[in-house]
Amino acid sequence: MTATHSPPEDSHVSDRSLPVEPGTPEVALQERRLRRDLGFWGLTGIGFSNIVGSGWLFAAMYAAQTAGPASLLTWVGAGVLCGLVALVMIELGASRPEGGGTVRWPLYASGRLVGTLVGWSVLLSVGGTAAEISAIMQYANHYLPGLYTGHTLSASGLGVAVALSTLLTALNWFAVRTFARLNNLVSVFKVVMPVVTVLALLASGWHSGRLTDHGGFAPYGYAACLSALAGGGVVYSVNGFQAPLDFSGEARDPRRTIPASVLTGIGLALLMYLGLQLAFLFAVPEDLLGGGWKGVSFESPFGQLALIFNLHWLSTLLYADAVVSPGGSAYVGVAIDARHTYALAKNGTLPRALMKVDGRSGIPHRALALNLAVIVVFLLPFGGWQRIVSIMGDMYLLIYAASAVAAAVFRRQPGAEMAGWVPGLRWIAPVSFVVSSEFVYWSGWHDLRLALPLVLAGLLIFLVMRRAGRQDGPLLAELRTGAWLVVYLAVLTLLSWLGTFKGSGRLPAPYDSLTVALFALGVFFWAVRSGVRQLPPPPDAHA
Repeated sequence: MTATHSPPEDSHVSDRSLPVEPGTPEVALQERRLRRDLGFWGLTGIGFSNIVGSGWLFAAMYAAQTAGPASLLTWVGAGVLCGLVALVMIELGASRPEGGGTVRWPLYASGRLVGTLVGWSVLLSVGGTAAEISAIMQYANHYLPGLYTGHTLSASGLGVAVALSTLLTALNWFAVRTFARLNNLVSVFKVVMPVVTVLALLASGWHSGRLTDHGGFAPYGYAACLSALAGGGVVYSVNGFQAPLDFSGEARDPRRTIPASVLTGIGLALLMYLGLQLAFLFAVPEDLLGGGWKGVSFESPFGQLALIFNLHWLSTLLYADAVVSPGGSAYVGVAIDARHTYALAKNGTLPRALMKVDGRSGIPHRALALNLAVIVVFLLPFGGWQRIVSIMGDMYLLIYAASAVAAAVFRRQPGAEMAGWVPGLRWIAPVSFVVSSEFVYWSGWHDLRLALPLVLAGLLIFLVMRRAGRQDGPLLAELRTGAWLVVYLAVLTLLSWLGTFKGSGRLPAPYDSLTVALFALGVFFWAVRSGVRQLPPPPDAHA
């Protein structure tokens, strides 16, 4: 039997929980055209593939350099922190399943200004997909010299990158079920390769006593675990778990499949990273540890370790995976970007024509085509352009913070339906907002000095849209409701400059992260209060 394409009755968002906005019947029509074909494994594969890119080839080395064997605790900490953020987003995905939901929820909860700024940051994050494609080109340059000239794509490299982007878009053009099946195959390879790497290295180069020798389990102190979490790239290696939520409008029984798939994706990725960390710690040759773990450095950690142990077949597979892993992430990234663009069109941030869903395939083709054009623009080798592109992938972190506010606002909305999947939402939501703020802050001043002002430029888009008559409602009320996000971004930029994450160091560690946490907590309650005030009254309020 073929699965029905209409979602179960309890998966619909009740009309009274949605804002009344122009074009709502048209939005509902396009939403109904989405195919509810994604089950647990399809959603889990999307989440896992989005988490695991090429970073797994390097993360274990960076974590060991920073914290030594105690880096194992760092991975557990990253899983817990990401899990807290995920719980809030799971509640939203299960309660309000919708295509591109991570872009829609901030609009519902915090108004047009916040919805526009978050939407603009999401549009900029398309650069993250372009960065993955650039990474594929860098690894492919090992086999096809000439794709790069210095640090930018050559003419031939740009041609290959555009062709690859077009191929990834074409593979997303058909039914979501086809996309999920192909992604599941890629995900299997992305699981098998790390497992084979761990087993081969442990079998060939086991050195006992590694958890206690060379300075002990925590040679640089347990505080180094936090440093590895923030500055060692660990937390970013586990990020990307929100991907299934953007497909919640295409999920069968989202209240059951969304929570399970998101948490399973995080769990699988965490187990993989722990295994890779153990393999790295036990396989590094003894003669390289004379200067401690800080002195261990490889250009390609697992590939070079494989060569040291004469595992040439493993080295060849690892270089191949260096193309496949980011390729799988880019494949999912193209799909997610299309759902975001589709949601931005529903919001009115982009022309409504872009939200049209193809009736036969259930795919937003126009959104896919626009994102292909944006990716190509990001790939162009302008001077200094690649630096900007490389940081844009971090902009999705703002979705985490905005979603925590949305969950708290919806919980206090009279008559709103919440799944009740997360019983401790009252305290988990503010903790999630604080953790999300730390994620943004830990990106470092070198990234945030460009990224946050670019997001604030979305204010101009908001004002232009108001002037063009594409948004209604009193301007002053909108500014008052969304002011918290403007202040939040401005102060985070200042704290980043003052702090120790590539900043000036005027605010020393750990007081910088503590200051961010206290500031974020205050902003959270301000944002929730502002959001609740702008919600429409319950249906019987004027009865």
